Amino acid sequence: MEQPAGSAGVLESSGRSAKPAASPGGAFADLLGDEGKAKDLWRMKAIATAFLAAATLIYLICAWAQSRGHGGGWVGYVRAASEAGMVGALADWFAVTALFRHPLGLPIPHTAIIRKKKDQLGAGLGDFVRTNFLSPDVVVAKLNSTQISLRVGRWMADREHAERVAEESSTILRAVIGALRDEDVEQIIDQTIVKRIAEPLWGPPLGKVLKELLADNRQAPLLDLLAERAHQWALDSQETIDRIVNRDSPSWAPKFVNSLLAERIYRELVEFTWKVRTQPDHEVRMAANRFLEDFAHDLQFDDAMIKKAERVKSELMGREEITGLAHATWRAAKRLILESADDPNSTLRRKVAENVQQLGERLSTDQGMRDKVDGWLERGVRYLVANYGSEIATLVSDTVARWDADEASRKIELAAGRDLQFIRINGTVVGSLAGLVIYAVSNLLFHG
Repeated sequence: MEQPAGSAGVLESSGRSAKPAASPGGAFADLLGDEGKAKDLWRMKAIATAFLAAATLIYLICAWAQSRGHGGGWVGYVRAASEAGMVGALADWFAVTALFRHPLGLPIPHTAIIRKKKDQLGAGLGDFVRTNFLSPDVVVAKLNSTQISLRVGRWMADREHAERVAEESSTILRAVIGALRDEDVEQIIDQTIVKRIAEPLWGPPLGKVLKELLADNRQAPLLDLLAERAHQWALDSQETIDRIVNRDSPSWAPKFVNSLLAERIYRELVEFTWKVRTQPDHEVRMAANRFLEDFAHDLQFDDAMIKKAERVKSELMGREEITGLAHATWRAAKRLILESADDPNSTLRRKVAENVQQLGERLSTDQGMRDKVDGWLERGVRYLVANYGSEIATLVSDTVARWDADEASRKIELAAGRDLQFIRINGTVVGSLAGLVIYAVSNLLFHG
């Protein structure tokens, strides 16, 4: 039987000893190497259990005294307080234990919550990171504190650095020096790029690449994303389902029947998408994998599929953008060559260095220009964070998703379980006080 959190008292009543070595804290220490936290957790469980044991002992004594006609009226008050304390302690023990495991090993619904909801907790933590750490305002505040435009301006204002920028620029331009005639270069581009792309069959190599990707399970992230989006849609589909059911149901159908049907459809849809999302071997995922495998095979060996790929290739290669690719490519390259006099002693080289240096000096001294550059950077950063911050935050949710459910439960209990034991202690104390008050008020109203 699995030992529940804080169940030392239950184990003692069943004849087992509640030693630290046998407690969950000992297992946590072995797993996480944090014996201090494990001992603190076990100690607080023992204290909380001691409160339950004390309430139980007092209740038994009072019950025995009342059965013998001893103790007078005060025994009833003490018994009511201890009885309510036991109920409060057991209820809170169940609540705390249900977070991490099934109480007493019984598969009671809505228990072992952390094990079952690990992925949702990870997603919530990822959202928390994205909202509070990867929000545009937070990142922009950090960006502004680094004063990037001022630092870059000071670097560029240095003469050696400005000359280095000019040298690197000339290196880029030097790559296009010595070009041939327009017709020759266009012919080379057409022969080496355009026609080489168009000549071979597209189907077999594409099928081979797809097959290799499938062999490496590269399609799994895409399927995970589709399953996640499908589940999120299902969670938000209640109104849509209600509307469709109400619209398409017979006019004589009672509304409550429509509501029950829509609710059933919604639950089944949510459950189905959840299974697809959480079960790597779900039949829907397997069907998608089989489809991709068949598609990769057909691209390589099925004549009809290969012909379809060739028709697509012909349509693409016949577009004006492709047929004029050689001319357009060389025209752009020629423009760069004409603008690129890279003589180390040329006026252009000196002007590049002078302009870089002047720009650096202006950035260093002109607050208005720095503000403008910082504004560009801020807008760029805001765009990146707003559009890709969630992708970065998925690192958290993906890491939690890779955790074993039992391991995640143990980690969280070790971190927070000690403080949760105060809930059990408070439940015993508050329950006792509540029971005492209820008993006193009842006596006052009905026996006073």
